[in-house]
Amino acid sequence: MKLYRLQAKQKLPIDIDTAWDFLSDPKNLRVITPADMGFEIVSGAEKKMFPGQIIRYKVKPLFGITTTWVTEIAQVVERKYFVDEQRFGPYSFWHHKHFLRPVAGGVEMEDVVDYKLPLGLLGALAHALFIEKRVQAIFDYREKALKGIFGTYAQSD
Repeated sequence: MKLYRLQAKQKLPIDIDTAWDFLSDPKNLRVITPADMGFEIVSGAEKKMFPGQIIRYKVKPLFGITTTWVTEIAQVVERKYFVDEQRFGPYSFWHHKHFLRPVAGGVEMEDVVDYKLPLGLLGALAHALFIEKRVQAIFDYREKALKGIFGTYAQSD
C-alpha cells in the first residue's frame, strides 16, 4: 500500500481569529478551490465546523468527470487545528490536517494530507503521471486565493 503525502505551509498577515473564522466555515472551501474542479457543496455546510460533521460535495477532480465526495470533520481544536477525513470519494484514503499557528505579523497555516489511491499499480502510475501534479496544483491555487483575500505576508525584521 503506497501512502502519499502533501505538505504545504503559508503565512498570512491576519490574526488567528480571522484565520479560524474563515477556515472553519465549510462554505469558504469553494472560494479557495479551482473553478475547474466544479466544486459544489451539496449538504452539511450549514453550520460552522464541528467534530462529526458530514459534508457532501460534488467535484470534478479529473477529466471533467463528476463524483461525490463525502468528508467528516474528525477533530477540531478551536484556533489550533482541524482534521477532515474522506468517508466516500475518489481516494482509497484521505486524511487532511489543517494547523494554525500565530507567528510574528500573522498566522502560519500548515496542511498535511496523507492519501492513497485505488487500483494498485494503475493508481500508482496515474499518481506519477498526473494526480500528484493535480493535488499540488489545488494547493498552489489555494495559496494564491488566500493571498488574494488576505494579502501577502511580509516578515518584519
